[in-house]
Amino acid sequence: MAAIGNRGTVTEASGFNAEQDVQKLREAMKGAGTNEATITEILARRTIAQRQRIKEAYKQSVGKDLADDLSSELSGNFRSVVLGLLMLAPVYDAYELKQAMKGAGTEEACLIDILASRTNEEIRTINAFYKKEYGKTLEDDVCGDTSGMFQRVLVSLLTAGRDEGTKVDDAQAVLDAKEIFEAGEARWGTDEVKFLTVLCVRNRNHLLKVFDEYKKVSGRDIEESIKREMSGSLEDVFLAIVKCLRSKPAFFAERLYKSMKGLGTTDSVLIRIMVSRAEIDMLDIKAEFKKMYGKTLHSFIKGDTSGDYRKILLELCGGE
Repeated sequence: MAAIGNRGTVTEASGFNAEQDVQKLREAMKGAGTNEATITEILARRTIAQRQRIKEAYKQSVGKDLADDLSSELSGNFRSVVLGLLMLAPVYDAYELKQAMKGAGTEEACLIDILASRTNEEIRTINAFYKKEYGKTLEDDVCGDTSGMFQRVLVSLLTAGRDEGTKVDDAQAVLDAKEIFEAGEARWGTDEVKFLTVLCVRNRNHLLKVFDEYKKVSGRDIEESIKREMSGSLEDVFLAIVKCLRSKPAFFAERLYKSMKGLGTTDSVLIRIMVSRAEIDMLDIKAEFKKMYGKTLHSFIKGDTSGDYRKILLELCGGE
């Protein structure tokens, strides 16, 4: 029942007893009002695997679904965090993707955050859960909700076909860099397919080499060229792919920062990242955040949220 990664703030609770946790959760929901502190204390300090055990034990002793009961007891952002914590990682991702495409309008940021950052294995599992849960393929829904080149990039990411080897072909890297340069900065109009082919197919080590070569050819960072050459969701998805290849923790640190800086908070982004990275790489995200912005993620969350919502996020964030 260990954590799914080894750089998370949420680690396996020792002396874990699912039945005891169920007892405490039942008491927290008894009578009028709910004891949110107990819910936070238990759920934010257990791994996803341990929470699955709690869900099973709850159903066994109450004959009801823990998520359903918590859902009717809680509300707002706190509830969103709690329900997210109860899901297996790919189920949560599938759920978030579904929500992002529900109704009128699409939350492109969600599609980008998830699809640009997950491994092939993770994407394959998300695809399978999505189909099972919603009866349609994720690709069908994405195609129904997006268009143009942006859609093509997402469809490519959904194939989970990126080379995950480590081999760098130096000659090919030079060629790739030249091709991207000639497809963008060096011509009138941009041939986005070239960007897609290189950025969505090649392995990480190879692409880091391509980015170095690109700078030699163009005198610019590839991120800068993407910003100059593209706009809207297409620009966002290509930038996310490049940033995730360079450093996922830095990518998530920036997304968290942008979700909280300025007026108002983009809670959907804040919740999604805090829940989904808590037992994977939250320690690295915190370190990057401090390095990039000179303040701790903890202090940002504390200043930007309130109540039980704040408490559970800070628990997932871990100390300063």
